[in-house]
Amino acid sequence: MMVGLLAAVLLPASAASADVDDFSYSSWDAHYAVSLDAEGRAVAHVTETLVAEFPDADQNKGIVRGYPERYEGAGISLDIVSVKDADGQPMPYETESDDGMLYVLTGDDDYVHGATTYVIEYTMRDFMVTGSKSHNDEFYWDLLPLDSTQPIDRVDIELSFFGALAHAFTGDSACYEGGYGSSRRCDLDGPRTDGDAQVFRVTSGERDAGDGITLAIGFDAGTVTQPAARQPDPVADFGAAGFGAGALALLTGSWFAVARLARKRRIATGIIVAQFDVPDELEPLTAAALIPRSPNPIPAELVHLAVQSAVRLEEEADSKRPSVRLLDREAVTAPLDLATLDAVFTGGSRLRVIPRTNEKFAKRMTKLAAKGKAAAKTHGWVTTERSRAAMALAGVGIALLLGAVALLVWNLTLDRDMLPLSVAAVIFTFTAAVITSFVAFGKHTVLTRDGAERYEYLMGLKEFIRVAEADRMRMLQSYQGAERRSDGQVDVVHLYEKLLPYAMLFGEEKTWTQVLQTAYDTADTHPIWIAHAANISIGANLSRYSQSVRSAASYSASSSSSGGSMGGGFSGGGGGGGFSGGR
Repeated sequence: MMVGLLAAVLLPASAASADVDDFSYSSWDAHYAVSLDAEGRAVAHVTETLVAEFPDADQNKGIVRGYPERYEGAGISLDIVSVKDADGQPMPYETESDDGMLYVLTGDDDYVHGATTYVIEYTMRDFMVTGSKSHNDEFYWDLLPLDSTQPIDRVDIELSFFGALAHAFTGDSACYEGGYGSSRRCDLDGPRTDGDAQVFRVTSGERDAGDGITLAIGFDAGTVTQPAARQPDPVADFGAAGFGAGALALLTGSWFAVARLARKRRIATGIIVAQFDVPDELEPLTAAALIPRSPNPIPAELVHLAVQSAVRLEEEADSKRPSVRLLDREAVTAPLDLATLDAVFTGGSRLRVIPRTNEKFAKRMTKLAAKGKAAAKTHGWVTTERSRAAMALAGVGIALLLGAVALLVWNLTLDRDMLPLSVAAVIFTFTAAVITSFVAFGKHTVLTRDGAERYEYLMGLKEFIRVAEADRMRMLQSYQGAERRSDGQVDVVHLYEKLLPYAMLFGEEKTWTQVLQTAYDTADTHPIWIAHAANISIGANLSRYSQSVRSAASYSASSSSSGGSMGGGFSGGGGGGGFSGGR
């Protein structure tokens, strides 16, 4: 029912039913009788007499008048007393509440024509507030609806203030007119004494649709008792935000606890010794599973195969795309190295052009990287474990979040407007809690004692890669180094080549290719594992190759699919006003 009725009011003018708004008001009269109740809270009895001028055609069945149900953080207890015609006879009407507005829909299924009078009586409470600038108690109210499409020929509005209000007038008053935000002043008659009331009156001739009138009248501070909803309440206003902030801090702490667990499990002896040999079982695919935040290991694995003379990194002549040529399958024996050859060279081919977009190739590479992680687990180097500290922090954080939600619900029972900060804090924290729950209560891949020992070995390898050339040569010429590696220049070149895949996993690819280039130049030789283009360094060539392989290995189809009584007020700045339209 509500949807159908409001559609006639709210649809754009181009819609078929929008012509129900095509009428006017020949007069708009209203009287506000304002006083204080036994609690000192503002109450008013309002009578609006509206004369609508409907067309002779069957267009309208009545009017729709909308009134705001809240003002400045509190409900105003709006109650429609009656709707009558010019003779005082009841007229059919119904009310609907939607999005903070109470709509009075007059009429029934019969069409109305010509001049039709609607006398709407209603009461309201707690519509007076304390001015932010004047610090007076103020009647700051929009007397005409700014959200309206009907012009008005004549306006006559009278306000009578009784009892304590009649004696508390400060002398500050202002009238504003125009569209929303207008500070143009209008004439206000009053106050004048009428019995025991102080009376104000504002009249006007023709007014365009949405041309409002707002009245601001000041009274001594403390005259009007404000509802509890407008009273300061730190718990109600900021409690939810505080609980949410506390929950967010604890949830964040659970992430740190998980990270700490991973770091702790990477320590075996805590001593890093420079290394320059790589155990056979630590091929790049497996080593990548032990190195935090290592890049996609597929480029490093292909370079690993290339420096062992199993494949050669080339460039396809026609497309200028990077390619891999199979040279000698027997050059490698490790299961993961053989699995890599099978995944790259399918269907008996000996040349594989690295594709730009090939989902099947990307899936094979993804499975290959997963085999490296599985191998690390099979070796007993990694395991899965929950962080008790993370679970405890997240549990308390979620409890605080539930407390924040409870405070918001409690706030609603107090008829208070919820501060945007509190609502935003709870929403943000709830989102964070959902994400964090998977991290805090889930199992995480961490290193075992054996895995930590191999991680420290890899860090020793990284140390060797990062030191100065002179330091590396001293290591190789040491007693232990000489036992493990001849320091002849050709042997050094071979050693440096074999360390290149691991430099790529450590993010030292650029630095290490420069070291290699120097070694090649010193030995007066060229790499045979990668095609060498004139005037292009090994580093630039390898970087281009690595980017192409990483892009191809990670490709997926989805990734390619983007206060106004003392001045300073304005028309529409108060409460009231509401809505006017046709039905």
